[in-house]
Amino acid sequence: MLVILGLLTSFLSFLYLTAPSIRKFFAGGVCRTNVQLPGKVVVITGANTGIGKETARELARRGARVYIACRDVLKGESAASEIRADTKNSQVLVRKLDLSDTRSIRAFAEGFLAEEKQLHILINNAGVMMCPYSKTADGFETHLGVNHLGHFLLTYLLLERLKESAPARVVNLSSVVHHAGKIRFHDLQSEKHYSRGFAYCHSKLANVLFTRELAKRLQGTGVTTYAVHPGIVRSELVRHSFLLCLLWRLFSHFLKSAREGAQTSLHCALAEGLEPLSGKYFSDCKRTWVSPSARNNKTAERLWNVSCELLGIQWE
Repeated sequence: MLVILGLLTSFLSFLYLTAPSIRKFFAGGVCRTNVQLPGKVVVITGANTGIGKETARELARRGARVYIACRDVLKGESAASEIRADTKNSQVLVRKLDLSDTRSIRAFAEGFLAEEKQLHILINNAGVMMCPYSKTADGFETHLGVNHLGHFLLTYLLLERLKESAPARVVNLSSVVHHAGKIRFHDLQSEKHYSRGFAYCHSKLANVLFTRELAKRLQGTGVTTYAVHPGIVRSELVRHSFLLCLLWRLFSHFLKSAREGAQTSLHCALAEGLEPLSGKYFSDCKRTWVSPSARNNKTAERLWNVSCELLGIQWE
């Protein structure tokens, strides 16, 4: 026992002494572009908290008209009020969007298209992680339904406005855990076997594949798209896992803040000259490698077609 306590003490002392340099390492890349956004319109899902909120704050600071699209409107209004006060930009608006309900997604899109004649940046930021098994209002497994299908439908409904506003960009938040994901077409809804950890991984792989296929279909339109790993961030996303909540508390000093986690989203939304890299995956504000599964064009195309069938849409 004394040996274990001694080792633990030594380890904690090491962390304390090296914390500044380790913290700097984990902070990751920084969006360095000075692009300003007066007259530009942005939609960010799940921007009432965490990475999305910090992304909205920075885009508002640059002069954009920012729509916070979220399920909890009261929390959204609180975030918007804070951002308006911080940035002195009154054009930060909140609209209800529940990605677990296709009726809500369609209602949001209908309202937005009636309200705005332009859309320059769509950031599909919202997500759920490690939820107990449940289904959305439309009967989809929750991770698949919210993280992939919800954003797939939203992008479909807003795409013509993006094309009309080109150059425009779509940023899809994924994760490094896509490396552990698989697209199991024989059990896409996880009805035969469910692991809430792997369900999240599968949905993040779907985000990368969606980005890849979307880029292929958008060639020549002036709309480009990018997948993003924000890093390991202190956020509410882990709230469904007691173990992760505990680990996040223990190692919070070494995790990215929400502002740091927003940097790669901002880079892909703003950086000049990224157009040739449409469809690629970014981490720490630079292109990085994806898993072999995420490079499979046949899987990407099949997932696209299956997603259209599940949502009852035709998207050529």
